[in-house]
Amino acid sequence: MLIRTPALLCAVRPHGEHGAIVRLLTEEYGLAAAYVAGARGRELRPLLIPGNLLEVEVRSRTASQLPSARLELIASRGPWLSEPLPSAGIGWACALTAATLPEGHAYPPLYDGLSALLNAICHAPSARGWARVLAGYEALLLREVGYGAAPAPPPEETWADLIARLERQGKAIGNRLLADRTGDVMAARAILLDRLRRIGAD
Repeated sequence: MLIRTPALLCAVRPHGEHGAIVRLLTEEYGLAAAYVAGARGRELRPLLIPGNLLEVEVRSRTASQLPSARLELIASRGPWLSEPLPSAGIGWACALTAATLPEGHAYPPLYDGLSALLNAICHAPSARGWARVLAGYEALLLREVGYGAAPAPPPEETWADLIARLERQGKAIGNRLLADRTGDVMAARAILLDRLRRIGAD
């Protein structure tokens, strides 16, 4: 197998002394796991940031072997990781995607939706500009994997109603998508939602 394609980096897990296993979302091939050699070196560390857009080459010799990946940076989310709200938004969106999608199933709408959400988080003037996009992405993910038809948030929705929508969707995500692994993943969402609620209190 040989794949060359743009991909969004959704998760990174250290593996062995120097490597890492990454989970990448591609438009054509869906979610893919691969091993990256030398992942802890200075050259690759800036690339292995969840949310980064990468050009990837994924290769495996046998169907039973974990593929290996070579990465080149297209766009970095690193500059936004020092900001609490953007960092929490990027972290949650990527963790949710990595934890819920099956590998090897293409979801072009989710690839486009996650791309749009990450761009909104990085370029909107404030979280008020991207929280609605986040709610829309969560609703899209629930629909794409077969858990109902939650509507996209209307543009005229108030901030309080949007927060209430996110709270409802959080219950659906925890009970349906992450019922067996809610711990660390939903903890990231709880931090994000707490920070979004504070905007309304300001």
